Amino acid sequence: MTAYYPSTHSRPRARGASPTPPGGRRLVVLRTVLAGAFVALGVRLFFLQVVDHAHYARLSLAQVRVDVTTPALRGGIFDRNGQTLAISKPTSLVIADDFQIAHPAKEAAALSPLVHVPLAKLTAKLSEKNGYVVLSNALDLADGHRIAALAFPGIVVQDSSVRAYPDPTLATAVIGGVNASGGGTAGLEYKYQSLLAGQTGITREFMSASGVALPATTATVIKRSTPGVGLELTLDSSLQYVAERDMALDLKKFDGLAGEAVVMDVHTGQILADVSLVNTKTRAGILGPIPAWGRSVGVPGIEQTLNNLPFTQAYEPGSMFKVVTFSAALSEGKITPRTVFTIPNSVVVGGRVFHDAENHGLIHLTATEVLAQSSNIGTYKIGLRVGEAGLLAQVQRLGFGQTTAVGFPGETPGLLVDAAHWYTSDEVALPIGQVDAVPAIQVLDAFNTVANDGVFVEPKLVRGFVEPNGTVRPTAPSATHQVLTPGVDQTLVNMLKQVVLAGTGTYAVIPGYEVAGKTGTATIPTPGKDTLTNDFYASFVGFAPANNPVLSMIVVVERPLTNIYGGTVAAPVFQQVMSYALHHYGIPSSGVFQHPLPATAATMSSDVT
Repeated sequence: MTAYYPSTHSRPRARGASPTPPGGRRLVVLRTVLAGAFVALGVRLFFLQVVDHAHYARLSLAQVRVDVTTPALRGGIFDRNGQTLAISKPTSLVIADDFQIAHPAKEAAALSPLVHVPLAKLTAKLSEKNGYVVLSNALDLADGHRIAALAFPGIVVQDSSVRAYPDPTLATAVIGGVNASGGGTAGLEYKYQSLLAGQTGITREFMSASGVALPATTATVIKRSTPGVGLELTLDSSLQYVAERDMALDLKKFDGLAGEAVVMDVHTGQILADVSLVNTKTRAGILGPIPAWGRSVGVPGIEQTLNNLPFTQAYEPGSMFKVVTFSAALSEGKITPRTVFTIPNSVVVGGRVFHDAENHGLIHLTATEVLAQSSNIGTYKIGLRVGEAGLLAQVQRLGFGQTTAVGFPGETPGLLVDAAHWYTSDEVALPIGQVDAVPAIQVLDAFNTVANDGVFVEPKLVRGFVEPNGTVRPTAPSATHQVLTPGVDQTLVNMLKQVVLAGTGTYAVIPGYEVAGKTGTATIPTPGKDTLTNDFYASFVGFAPANNPVLSMIVVVERPLTNIYGGTVAAPVFQQVMSYALHHYGIPSSGVFQHPLPATAATMSSDVT
């Protein structure tokens, strides 16, 4: 019998075979792939958990482990007697990660008495939900340690410090200040920043992404911070206070814009007082206001200047610069104290008219009288005998035009005329102090040289460095060099005595002491113009006791309004402060009762240049 097959011609299915579902092959492939994936995943997990465990554990730890820089305690600043002028007090910084605080009101109630923040304010802080909230940046250490021991959730306590100035209005122009981060921004705080700041340390902590330590973790000190080295200044706080007080009262009395005063130890160059004040209640003038710290020194409107003006502000010193002319002429033997000069009221030199401060006919004065009465024309005639080269050389020898060894921030060397820029009119202008602009400290240095037997001594403000253990490392003595011979120097001292006895400086007389010095009333040039304004610098510089000098001092008052003369505005401040200083240091009297001779004294207006 013949078998019959359908027309599709398909082969007959074997007996006993079951049919394969349409998606069966795909399912088999899928199962195979899944099995392979699970095997690969298992291998990967094996490597992650066993082979590479240490590597990924380090990466995980690094995400929360932070090496935090810990600031060092800033070194203190002290006066010559150990009185504190600036100090850094260790404090606690309290920070909250408010995401970790579940019950802000409850935690605030417990924390409030410890951080000394009112409950309502503290509750609001702990409810901000920003991850980093400073609760206190100057908390007492005892309270800080107590908070740390109580382990409040989300609260971290770190070491910190705060800079304090026991008398925030004393010598601020010298000391300077610090910013919010504790770095020096002005004055000696800025100059000695690296020394005062010390060396930071490293503390390892476990912190959240918001910068707050994780709960139940402890910090590890990797490197301890090293406290900064402090400064022992040459300043005497008592004398500084008296000098600032008297200068402030003087500015108020004469409505002056700014006042400068420096008291120096003649032989060592140590600065015992350094005053720089501004009167914010008077007109600033064409040069603009003088930046101040914004704190009254006790007299309304009188504040400490931001910059230390005796070092940072140059001005034309006027008649005080005549020390250059007279010292050069005496050194070269061009004059003696009794050399007589015939002096007209005015001269025309290089197209400019120069005159004495007061009108007079043809007069005859000795060199001593020229200095005592501050004759501009007489000084010009003395300068002619010295000549251009001699005058310029003497300016350099006395230290003008050179920054001091103090290196105060912003210190100016001044602006001096030189041979390449010499004009014929400078034959008069330089000898009387009109063409050169110098800071007050350089004028004092020159007169201190006269007081110190003709030996120039560099000024200094830092007496020693205070190590963290309290020991003081003295600074090196100031450098010195001879400028005038002892004989010439003594002659000049005797001539400067006459300025106080019978000249323009009679208000500088101190009963019981001989005083030598020089007044100055210098016209202030208008910037960018040849004409001069009616504004002046009134100044006095001198030393005492003149027979055995111990202290030198300069006083400069900028733009006094009610009286302009150095003899009446600046000399009285010298008299008051120097009188205090002589008695403060127990300096013996000169043994004479020096008093002015009004019958022969020049008027105070004679020293105008």
